[in-house]
Amino acid sequence: MITLTTFGPAFGSPDPSPFCMKGMALLKMSGLEHRFEPGDPRKAPKQKIPYITDKGSQIGDSTLFQIHIEQTYSVDFYPGLSDVEKATAWAFEKMCEEHLYFCAVHERWAKDANFNKGPKAFFDGVPAVMRPIITAMVRRDIKKSLHGQGIGRHTDEEILEFVKRDVQALSDFLGQKPYFMGDTITGADATIHSFVTAALCPLFTGAMLDVIKSHDNLVDYSERLLAHWYEGTDWTTGQAKAA
Repeated sequence: MITLTTFGPAFGSPDPSPFCMKGMALLKMSGLEHRFEPGDPRKAPKQKIPYITDKGSQIGDSTLFQIHIEQTYSVDFYPGLSDVEKATAWAFEKMCEEHLYFCAVHERWAKDANFNKGPKAFFDGVPAVMRPIITAMVRRDIKKSLHGQGIGRHTDEEILEFVKRDVQALSDFLGQKPYFMGDTITGADATIHSFVTAALCPLFTGAMLDVIKSHDNLVDYSERLLAHWYEGTDWTTGQAKAA
């Protein structure tokens, strides 16, 4: 059995991390026996969650363990797609993972109102006397990472322009198709749905949420795949809920 280590349900979502939701969707698509369990990033193979444990090996990074599943179990996450369509899917997935994601991190961690409603809760388990110090230190490190990545060097207005263009591209390409690449669910949906759904989390108010909510087809797409992958499922284990 493959074990996917995640953060666990939070903010009304299967997981606060779109990368964890991507991993959850991939395992559901794979048809392989699996389970989900919450874990500690400090114990992860790359000090980041998610990761999978399979046959005694730990594999970090959602794309790397997707490749592992494809190669080890001959799973095709992109059935029927041409090479050009696979290239298109890859480009959109990486736009979400390497660009839109950092805009969302900035929205949640750099803006006080959203930080206090969301990420601040991650530190509830820290002893009270140390909590303010640890919270400030981690938040400072994330802001530093955003600055190094580049998003943190821009104004809120500039970041919002990036968001508008990313989201418009997703909406335009999805159009009225049921799934991102057409009539069949593919690995592109595991990624793109997870990032769209994370961005639609109503807890984190502001311009980014307003932008994505203005695209009805993306809202419908999020709801459609949430129902497909998670309705009647225990988000913690990945198994069907008891009747």
